[in-house]
Amino acid sequence: MPQSLKNGEVLRDRYRIREQIGQGGTGSIYLADDIRLEGRLCALKEVEHNQALPPEVFKQAREQFFREASVLARLDHPNLPKVSDFFSEGPRDYLVMDYVPGKDLRERMLQARRDKTFLSESEVIRWAVQIADALNYLHSQEPAIIHRDIKPSNLKITPSGLIKLVDFGLVKILAPDEVTITIIQGQGTALYTPLEQYGGDDAHTEARADIFSFGATLYHLLTNEPPAEARKRFLDTRSLTRPRELNPNLSIHIEKAILWAMSLHPDDRPQTVFEFRDALVGKHESPERTDARSSFNVPTFSLFPQEQIATYIALGLFFLGLVTTLMR
Repeated sequence: MPQSLKNGEVLRDRYRIREQIGQGGTGSIYLADDIRLEGRLCALKEVEHNQALPPEVFKQAREQFFREASVLARLDHPNLPKVSDFFSEGPRDYLVMDYVPGKDLRERMLQARRDKTFLSESEVIRWAVQIADALNYLHSQEPAIIHRDIKPSNLKITPSGLIKLVDFGLVKILAPDEVTITIIQGQGTALYTPLEQYGGDDAHTEARADIFSFGATLYHLLTNEPPAEARKRFLDTRSLTRPRELNPNLSIHIEKAILWAMSLHPDDRPQTVFEFRDALVGKHESPERTDARSSFNVPTFSLFPQEQIATYIALGLFFLGLVTTLMR
């Protein structure tokens, strides 16, 4: 998708575009100066609706964007960027957020990999505690807010060491007694996406989807290797390598917590993000889980009971011995 805004262009007589800093399926993310507040930098998340939509559907999509952007604008948490404005320009909608300086955790992980080492376990868990606090805040809203795109590149660490969960591009607002509604269509990044999120815009995506993505993100950060996709694990239950096989120094309780969070079926995961957090820090015992025990496993069948099979083998060996004796 080509860049729709030019560097130096001014929107709403307030936001001067510096440069494009991100690209997604629905539009770009821009770094901009806030002309009214000298020295303030902000990030503009662009939403470009499908131009093939009928006029009435386009109108509904835009109304939905404004309703849900107003929900995001009310959020106030130290680990979330503040949404300060939202508006439309032509066929595109824009969400204005605080610009978060610093490196994202993907960059930190790739540097560790280049150095042939791993990110510090204690440091990653400190980050995880902050992420859990932000997710619990989102999940506790009325209605609940599901991020749906947790991954290392959407987690930035500020110079002061504060983690920020950025990019609300795929966020869902869980409206009571309604089908789950989406601000921006999308499925998330495959490496961190649970099976239920592939169903599209339906009611199956809830807080435990974020817990899966959170676990998959920690898997990647602590092993330097991406986890097997959920779709591949569905077809081959042994395709996910245990984290300690990649990073032998990883604590056993952390490995167990991550595998618990990455269970294929939502019912097999921690039911709240704080339950997962407590397992990561050793306050909660994670159940021993392997992919083979997942309720998504393809069932196996046997034509005969095990005892009957053993009898047939014994009889076969007896007749083989008898024939050998007679041939002598």
